[in-house]
Amino acid sequence: MGRIKVGTASWTDKTLLASGWYPPEVTSAEARLDYYAHQFPLVEVDSTYYHPPSEDTARLWAERTPEGFTFNVKAFSLLTEHPTRVAALYKDLRPQTDKRHVYLKDLPTDVVDEVWTRFLTALGPLHETGRLGAVLFQFPQWFPIGTRPREYLLQCKERCAPYRICVEFRNATWMSERNAAHTLDFLRSYAVPYVSVDMPQGFPPSVPPIVAATSRELAVIRFHGHSDRWNSKDIYERFGYRYTEEELQEWAPTVSEVAQQAEQTHVLLNNCYRDYAQVNARQLADLLAR
Repeated sequence: MGRIKVGTASWTDKTLLASGWYPPEVTSAEARLDYYAHQFPLVEVDSTYYHPPSEDTARLWAERTPEGFTFNVKAFSLLTEHPTRVAALYKDLRPQTDKRHVYLKDLPTDVVDEVWTRFLTALGPLHETGRLGAVLFQFPQWFPIGTRPREYLLQCKERCAPYRICVEFRNATWMSERNAAHTLDFLRSYAVPYVSVDMPQGFPPSVPPIVAATSRELAVIRFHGHSDRWNSKDIYERFGYRYTEEELQEWAPTVSEVAQQAEQTHVLLNNCYRDYAQVNARQLADLLAR
């Protein structure tokens, strides 16, 4: 069995800070990351989806964590074809527009290339110190299976090299009964890790909980909870779900099974409301250890 790393998709969420999970004396950004990194071996950085990081910030993350700690980093929204706030773009690359949001297709090729370069360069300190696990490309609901999306996915892999990527879909056509086997075969043929998900079902962006390893190096599972408010604009209503121990017990054998197929398996709890993710991550890690 490959090594399993369990962590959460946040360590600085405001509701987490208010929950009391951190000891009272842990108040600075440096102390929080240090404390988190001694509880879990893995974390997902989601803030990079909303605003690209700086190289200095990534260097601090590397310096403040022990050897063997891993960061998965969510790709900047522009690079996954999501609407992106103009104010989130690098100042010298912002278009002259009255729009608050732009898409990848709205920007000139040279600007897009420069966004890619700066985003990936900023992750250099994590990669150089062996702390960069994978760059997560979570594609939107309007990214269906097809020739162009497959080509773009491979472009992302090529651009990110030598960094590793993993991909998560929010359009069910990729993992429908008709297409799932084809999608997994496609990802295996290019050794791109598929991100298996546990998420609410019955909503437009719902993807079934098919668990598979499509790369010998890495398998990834993300837990989004089972909120019945998945369409809510309130992020805490969407992700504010606390798994029961019985639910996690049902998942433990599946996680162990997929870990047989990859050198390393990353398990991320993304039910980030108060300390739900941290509590559930500890419970699942303990179940897997047993």
